[in-house]
Amino acid sequence: MKLKPLLDKVVLKKVEAEETTKTGILLPGSAQEKPQMSEIVAVGPGGLVDGKEVVMTLKVGDKVIIGKYTGTEVKIGGVEYTIVSQSDILAVVED
Repeated sequence: MKLKPLLDKVVLKKVEAEETTKTGILLPGSAQEKPQMSEIVAVGPGGLVDGKEVVMTLKVGDKVIIGKYTGTEVKIGGVEYTIVSQSDILAVVED
């Protein structure tokens, strides 16, 4: 099954968080922070949103930062995705 976002929506897959600290301490799942860095796996076509033309500037493969509690989480085929509006993305991570 494949997700195809509409309008200004972007589908993200979380980039896995480190499970150990820099000093080598293993963190249990409850102590780990929710990852805020994600990779874009699908981008909507843009278009009219609330009467304004939205041009999509993001592309598949971009790594981005989102807010901790942003978006709608869905699980498809055992994989968790987050769907957000392009305007909910805070930054693009460049290497």
